[in-house]
Amino acid sequence: MKVTIMDPLVGEEEEIIIKCANLSDTALALISELKKNDGARGKATHRLHVYLEGEIHLIEPTAVYYFEYVDQKVFAYCKENVYEIKKKLYELEEILPGQDFIRVSKSSILNLDKISSLAPAFGGRFEANLKNGEKIIISRQYVNALKEALGL
Repeated sequence: MKVTIMDPLVGEEEEIIIKCANLSDTALALISELKKNDGARGKATHRLHVYLEGEIHLIEPTAVYYFEYVDQKVFAYCKENVYEIKKKLYELEEILPGQDFIRVSKSSILNLDKISSLAPAFGGRFEANLKNGEKIIISRQYVNALKEALGL
């Protein structure tokens, strides 16, 4: 396999060209990772627009312990405050750093950096103890993805 790296011309967009006879699973995984990282690169550094008592606040995604969908609204749980955010969970999955945040139930996205410990729970679920003292249940459908994300 030949790898060529070239500097783009002034004003030219960066691009990656893949020439291959067949797309293997490895190549598809690489493409997926490149797309995810390219999207995260531009968006993850942006602060989130959140709402508290009628005021708009800007917070870093890393300040969020978890996001939860409750009563048709999405909330961002931070160390001291709970903010409402005007995005859907699937939209947050697209803009959050892929390796730091993971869906752990139909209604929750968890920041992996905020986990202090994990413990098995009833029915194949897991319980995540967070650094702020809260506990989040990981649905059994998401346990394998969590283990993979944590390298377990």
